[in-house]
Amino acid sequence: MRIFILGAGATGSLLAQLLTRQGHQVWCGDKDPARAQRFLGKRSRIPVKPANARNLRSIVKAGRGCHLLVNCSPALFNRTALRAALRLRAHYLDTASHLTGYPFQVEQLRFDSSFRKKRRTAVINAGVAPGLTNLLVARSADLLDGLEAVQVRLYESTDSDDPVSQWSPDSSFDEAVSRPRVYRNGRFHLGARFGEREVFRFPAPIGPVGVVLAAQDEVCTLPRVIPMRALDVKIGGNDFERLRRWYRMGKLRKSRGLLAKHFPKTPTPRQVAKLMRHGTLWHARFALAVVAQGVKGERGAVVRWDAGFPTLHQIRRRGRFTSPIAWATAHLASLFVKHLPRELPGVHPPEALPRETHQAILAGARSYGIRLTKRMTLLKPIDHGD
Repeated sequence: MRIFILGAGATGSLLAQLLTRQGHQVWCGDKDPARAQRFLGKRSRIPVKPANARNLRSIVKAGRGCHLLVNCSPALFNRTALRAALRLRAHYLDTASHLTGYPFQVEQLRFDSSFRKKRRTAVINAGVAPGLTNLLVARSADLLDGLEAVQVRLYESTDSDDPVSQWSPDSSFDEAVSRPRVYRNGRFHLGARFGEREVFRFPAPIGPVGVVLAAQDEVCTLPRVIPMRALDVKIGGNDFERLRRWYRMGKLRKSRGLLAKHFPKTPTPRQVAKLMRHGTLWHARFALAVVAQGVKGERGAVVRWDAGFPTLHQIRRRGRFTSPIAWATAHLASLFVKHLPRELPGVHPPEALPRETHQAILAGARSYGIRLTKRMTLLKPIDHGD
């Protein structure tokens, strides 16, 4: 398959290399081809064409001839990338939503009828969070007779002297200044920024961590596909604690814009290696958990999934110099590409894909070294009273 990747940063460049290994013909488009080449490496033979994600004609020109357009640019450009895929008559895949316009409806779903008319498939939010988290909620729903409440908990930690972006600074800033979406009692609501703090216990070696509400895309798609009563997403770790501290100090406001000292450019692999060598960056870790509460037979039940990913040092031992989040997102996106249901036209979030696709992607995640553990706990029988 001929695949065009829009945005060759930390995630896009690694994804391009993974897809090339799968046997696809891959090329990238980026507004700064020289910087994109630094992410790909000097020895890379993957072509990079100039492409401005803000400009439809620029994307179409760079992606001409592709079967699949993978959007790894900031979610702000989703609409332009979707229009480009339609113009190219190509399938489409991205890793996040921007939630512009209507705050509880992801913008990509508005293109569903257009993709159906073109008989092309668009898989959206196909990364790790969202992406893998959606699949784990869907698998939990399969295991239960009824789903009531879901908690998604993420852990992001970077040990460094100065802030180091684990992924796109634009996406990080957008998430930090946006109101969190929550789903309570069957209705969507806007939560308080960095609100509803609680302590959540992640598996060792992480342990108990304070987590707070975050603006994540899962909340806006999962309840529309899988019946449930409640869903929220919270994030913990020193990365998010730093953002919470800046917000409480008044330093983190949309009106002030993105400050480079708070959200620096994502470091290239060579820069990551240099930071580690000089002791400026010494560790980074990423993990997630999904807790689903529901009913199994006549008893209440809780299904918990934990996902552990290689740490910064473990990724380095594999010959890569990138952050755990970028590594996880690229590997999950490559699995979504590998199992893309091209016979299913329209726009689909991960949970709406066929069950066999869910199972294949989760099996592939394990083969990449992602540790997935599941535990189901049956509670006392439900007392229906009179």
